[in-house]
Amino acid sequence: MPASITAKPKSLTADVLFEPFKLKSLSMQNRIVMAPMTRVFSPGGVPKSNVADYYRRRAAGEVGLILSEGTVIDRPASKNEEAIPFFHGEEALSGWKQVIEGVHQAGGKMGPQIWHTGSTRGQRGWEPDQPVESPSGLVGPGDPRGNPMTDEDVTDAIAAYAKAAGEAKRLGFDMVEIHGAHGYLIDQFFWSGTNMRDDRWGGATLRERSRFAAEVVSAVRREVGADFPIALRVSQWKQQDYKVRLAETPEAMTEWLLPLVEAGADMLHCSQRRFWEPEFPDVDGTDGLNFAGWVKKLTGTTTISVGSVGLSGDFFGAFGGKSSQPTDLDELVRRMEREEFDLIAVGRAILADPNWVAKIQGIDRDPRIDFSPEAFAELV
Repeated sequence: MPASITAKPKSLTADVLFEPFKLKSLSMQNRIVMAPMTRVFSPGGVPKSNVADYYRRRAAGEVGLILSEGTVIDRPASKNEEAIPFFHGEEALSGWKQVIEGVHQAGGKMGPQIWHTGSTRGQRGWEPDQPVESPSGLVGPGDPRGNPMTDEDVTDAIAAYAKAAGEAKRLGFDMVEIHGAHGYLIDQFFWSGTNMRDDRWGGATLRERSRFAAEVVSAVRREVGADFPIALRVSQWKQQDYKVRLAETPEAMTEWLLPLVEAGADMLHCSQRRFWEPEFPDVDGTDGLNFAGWVKKLTGTTTISVGSVGLSGDFFGAFGGKSSQPTDLDELVRRMEREEFDLIAVGRAILADPNWVAKIQGIDRDPRIDFSPEAFAELV
């Protein structure tokens, strides 16, 4: 784990983080991405000016690409917290139009993360007024909640993802990310513990269970056209079980993810708890490629890495009430210099400090800010 900063930070050449990046119609001034982080500040699903200002400050702070908090598609019970924003409906979309206009005025680039929370439970006890849906009516192995999706439900959900992505392009966003990780709906199709279906949306193999995600990506691609970048966020771990691994070998990972690239995903956003941990140490050692590194090697596509960048401790500790202090970026720079992955997403550090990127670059000379869990309760 990177060492905590206990004195004046040592000199560090972070030039690799500030190389420009281009993918199709997206041009970024640097390789740093603001990770999507649920904020629940949109009552009734509608983002207001405080949300727009929050993202505009990150654009002004030199973030290369902002990924929004998860925004839900037009399906019944598609969110698990009341104040998660919609990405459908005139009022919510007008709010998102205000967001992207502010980001562009500040010189930034942004994509919404479109999402369906499946049968997962929220953290605040809120319940939707309609039954939740998932592949097999399970929130985890042996844990029933809500209704199994009919074939019509599945088809309608695919169409809802595509419609949301089309709205993103229409509103002027620079790309779109599909949330397919962390035990939410798409990931519940991947996971054998929650996908017990015996139709074409299930199956014994990971490739078979990836069909739903591939159809979502294909539908989004048809909706947005060839030049609009599509990212897909994936993870091994689930919020229902942090130790779950969908792919235990590189071969299994290829079977899982290559069809999604072939379906039209331009970037895979590879979520892991700590970016410096090797994905398959039994294959390439304890200094081996991380999750994003292996995905890039196996699929040949652009990858975004993420996981406890620039802070001590990981985000699970933050949810448990633990603060984190700034750490050096030597390991990140080393991995990016060897081109292990293309972009790096930063979560809590940018959530707490809109000028984090400018400080790393040296534009802003103020010290970096510690992360406190209290930051979740406000839009800094």
